[in-house]
Amino acid sequence: MKITKNILLTISIISVLLSCSIDENNSQNNSIPQSLEYREELDVSYGNASEQTFDIFLPADRNFTTKTLILVHGGGWSSGDKSDMNAFRDYLRTHFPDIAIVNINYRLADENTSPHPMQMNDLTSIMNHLISNQNNYIIDDEFGFIGVSAGAHLSMLWSYAYDTNNLISMVANIVGPTNFTDEVYLNNNNPELQELLDLYGIETTTGYLQEVSPYHQATGIAPPTIMFYGGQDPLVPTSQGTAMRDKLETLNVIHEFTLYENEAHGWTGANLLDTMNKLSTFIDTHL
Repeated sequence: MKITKNILLTISIISVLLSCSIDENNSQNNSIPQSLEYREELDVSYGNASEQTFDIFLPADRNFTTKTLILVHGGGWSSGDKSDMNAFRDYLRTHFPDIAIVNINYRLADENTSPHPMQMNDLTSIMNHLISNQNNYIIDDEFGFIGVSAGAHLSMLWSYAYDTNNLISMVANIVGPTNFTDEVYLNNNNPELQELLDLYGIETTTGYLQEVSPYHQATGIAPPTIMFYGGQDPLVPTSQGTAMRDKLETLNVIHEFTLYENEAHGWTGANLLDTMNKLSTFIDTHL
């Protein structure tokens, strides 16, 4: 599967860039030590499958207003690993030392196992785990998603359709598919792309395609969303981003949209720096 090739390159470049409510619950607050140390837990299990794990990184001096960013890797719903997001993790730990970070794995699809609703169920299990362990981790119940490619699609879909308790304060979509009813997808002649789309079913109904499309699930209460796309992307056409932008505009949902006309499914250099700067400002504003 080649969908992660450019994204992995993008993530590796981030490592180079790295080198260049309070008193809401008095009983909780009274139980917090005067100075909490940094804490991390790796491969925390949230289910019975080997893929159902995450890493959590908890900042020092955290309290019950500490926000959390959840990282969701790409890989065409059928490959990839949380380690693919380690450079994002390290960037965020450097630039946002007061934010907790959760870097997740989820069960992967294959020709016999559809990604939906399996992967939505995994995200729900992760959110339930974090909320039920809020007193243990000492974090707020406000979260943000950063997803890449298929991970961006999953981040948006959960935020728009499954966040019944309004836990998500922002979502970042980096080259994520948004609309499986897009004519560019339905009438494509790209074998690699079609192989990915077939994971959602070779003969699917319009209703099902709408069910798994963030574009069709977004409402006026969707969280603020920032999006980045490449104009030469062979797997996620520009229309996936522009249509989502227009839908959020119609719904009066806070959003930002950046299209790098000459980039494909990932980018490096000045455009990557631009992405990280815009993402950082968005996090500062909305998380």
